[in-house]
Amino acid sequence: MKQRTAEILLDINAVELRPDDPFTWSSGIISPIYCDNRKMLGDISAREEIAEQFVELIETHAPGAQVIAGTSTAGIPHAAFVSERLGLPMCYVRGGRKNHGKGNQIEGAEVRGKKVAVIEDLISTGASSLDTAQALKEKGGKVLGIFAIFTYGLGKSIDAFEEAGIDWHTLSDLDTLIDVSMGQGSITEEQKQVVLDFRERL
Repeated sequence: MKQRTAEILLDINAVELRPDDPFTWSSGIISPIYCDNRKMLGDISAREEIAEQFVELIETHAPGAQVIAGTSTAGIPHAAFVSERLGLPMCYVRGGRKNHGKGNQIEGAEVRGKKVAVIEDLISTGASSLDTAQALKEKGGKVLGIFAIFTYGLGKSIDAFEEAGIDWHTLSDLDTLIDVSMGQGSITEEQKQVVLDFRERL
């Protein structure tokens, strides 16, 4: 699963490795890697394959899930694809409460007293995923785990999930992506080390 997902991400340029021409993240961090899983929405075969892999992951690690929750905004479409396949109700969680109407932060299915599997597109520091989990808990939901397409594997995200006691799983990760890239000959051993060194610094 991890290798196949990495191949998909590279094939559709959802994840790019540019050790010699780094990206600037929205946070201002200069990075040799950039992940934009929104590109998957434009590729029907890729998004369907990813949805099936999500289903397999959830059936394995959260078999009792009663609601599928998507993180706003990138996790919402994938949550919709997955909930449809599993025949489960869906909700999505905003980054904060609305300042109008009912002021809802969670939209869609009721989560109180329900077991919830959360769909995320990307885990970097883990902060947004854990904020989503907390919002669901505050509404009475039981979060079975966070399920994401990709993770950079940053130490701070690993520590954050452990501290929060939240289970998490990803379809692929940076180490697998690097291995696939090396196998394709798209990066050199030296460039690989640049990417790994970057991760170790964060």
